[in-house]
Amino acid sequence: MSKENEIEESLIKQLTELKYTYRPDIVDRKSLEQNFKTKFEALNRVRLSDNEFLRIREEIIKPDVFSASKLLRERNYFQREDGTPLHYTLVNNNDWCKNDFEVISQLRINTENSHQRYDIILLINGLPVLQMELKKNDISPRKAMQQIVDYKNEAGNGYGNSLLCLYAVVYCKQQNKHLLFC
Repeated sequence: MSKENEIEESLIKQLTELKYTYRPDIVDRKSLEQNFKTKFEALNRVRLSDNEFLRIREEIIKPDVFSASKLLRERNYFQREDGTPLHYTLVNNNDWCKNDFEVISQLRINTENSHQRYDIILLINGLPVLQMELKKNDISPRKAMQQIVDYKNEAGNGYGNSLLCLYAVVYCKQQNKHLLFC
């Protein structure tokens, strides 16, 4: 029976073989947001002031996942501090090869009430788009899903007030050396 950390290491290895970049340096909200700022500026060929970045971040954080995900598919508008327009995208829908694909593990989002830790998160251009909850074979899928529900329902959680508002969630377990996604 594999331990969760062995499942995690195996999954990260598989993802890096698929050309995801493993980013062990992204461990908390601050490093996640800094990475997103860097990727955003590169994708849109722009430099943002700290205030402009905060405004963009607040603009894309939505409590409703459907509203937030709509931003991924559209060209968006933002007025810069000097009054000039900035038309930006979060994902290159025309040429997927030009997007930046990363994997992070053990991201911690500390809130007033808890210290949530997310097993694996996939990023596109610095944005979290998929959370994978990993469990050993002897842990029931119900327990894994309950952990996800508890995280989402917790007051002050990272889902509705951070970049995590954009992603979907899957549960993974290992069976016969293969990962099963539910």
